[in-house]
Amino acid sequence: MADAYDLVVLGSGTAAQVASAWVRAAGWRVAVIDHRPFGGTCALRGCDPKKMLVSGEEAVDAVRRMRGHGVEGEARIAWPELMAFKRSFTDPVPEKQETRYAERGIDAFHGLARFVGPDAVAVDGRVLQARHVLIATGARPAPLGIPGEEHVATSDDFLELEALPVRIVFIGGGYIAAEFSHLAARAGAKVTVLQRGARMLPHFDADLVGWLMERFADLGIEVRTGAAAKRVERTGDGFLVHAEADGRAWSVAADLVVHAAGRVPDLEALDLAAGGVRLERGRLALNEFLQSASNPRVYAAGDAAGSGPPLTPVSSQDAKVAAANLLGGNHARPDYRGVPSVAFTVPPIAAVGLGEAEARERGLRFLVNSERVPGWFTARRLAERVYGFKTLVEEDTGRILGAHLVGPHADEVINLFALAIRHRLTATQLKETMFAYPTGASDVGYML
Repeated sequence: MADAYDLVVLGSGTAAQVASAWVRAAGWRVAVIDHRPFGGTCALRGCDPKKMLVSGEEAVDAVRRMRGHGVEGEARIAWPELMAFKRSFTDPVPEKQETRYAERGIDAFHGLARFVGPDAVAVDGRVLQARHVLIATGARPAPLGIPGEEHVATSDDFLELEALPVRIVFIGGGYIAAEFSHLAARAGAKVTVLQRGARMLPHFDADLVGWLMERFADLGIEVRTGAAAKRVERTGDGFLVHAEADGRAWSVAADLVVHAAGRVPDLEALDLAAGGVRLERGRLALNEFLQSASNPRVYAAGDAAGSGPPLTPVSSQDAKVAAANLLGGNHARPDYRGVPSVAFTVPPIAAVGLGEAEARERGLRFLVNSERVPGWFTARRLAERVYGFKTLVEEDTGRILGAHLVGPHADEVINLFALAIRHRLTATQLKETMFAYPTGASDVGYML
């Protein structure tokens, strides 16, 4: 006989943790299933471990920038020790998460889940009867669709490297390629990035990305734009990545080839058809309440839902929305206004709200304030020459429509603009705010 649950959650990342806790607190019987170690992408294979490694990179870069400005000596990344530092955070996560589930009375199952009916999920030879199912399985690397794809490592693999290879090629030019190429180059690797598009980091403002590219050049990172990887060949001492750009074929040798060409919802193994869960263009067909359009028992959250930006705070909000609708009927909708995004290069680049093109497409009337400001105190005190901003302010209302930053503290200061956008604050209100000085935040008033 099948085990009966009010909610079965597929996945154990941020969305799964938040939603399961909410509905369990309401007295529901809850099960969580994951075939990977409990904790999810952000805690184990994404944001957190990546930022742990960036800490070492930041320290090395700071010493190099300040050389000749009162700091002497050399600094280098000791890869095994830095990886051990990362594992000091990630290694305890699965056990802590499992303990937390047990303390809350949530049943945890290890195994690959799949639908065996519209209200039933199978895992490890058991069938769980579910009044509701929440799909929170995260995302996986998008198929490259090229010969030799099996030789390409994932970002997960990169974050577990015991030793850093000498020659690394990244296929793709988004967040993963930008962040990991900075880290690898500062650790001594020879790095090549193959980006099919016209520029790196296409989700960020083109002008600011252009300023940031100077740091790629300083680090010796070879960025080839308009370059499509066509085949990966295994050789005696590594790999050969065959590519094409402007109709010309060429190849680049590597000891490691890393997939950095985007991710898609991880849904393949779920047998959605057996659950009556419909897909549209490879994504879950959901209504405005994050509920399946074809099976009302099923909801989705986070990267698996693909409803909002693929970011951890979005997963958390999705989970709260789904839980609220499960507990009280459909009434809550996700609100993705003012969600900031950061690429943790050194220095970081950040954005929130609208870009210029999107604002024009919406027919908005707005003012643009943009400047590269290496002479501002924030940049000068750190000997950082990449510092700049672009802000968009609506003409009639004075509301902040968008903010784009690159340089020191961009990853923190962007949150002030996110707060303003989400709560409809005006440029005047931000200018009137007295921030601690001198800090990154104290530059905000001059950016508007």
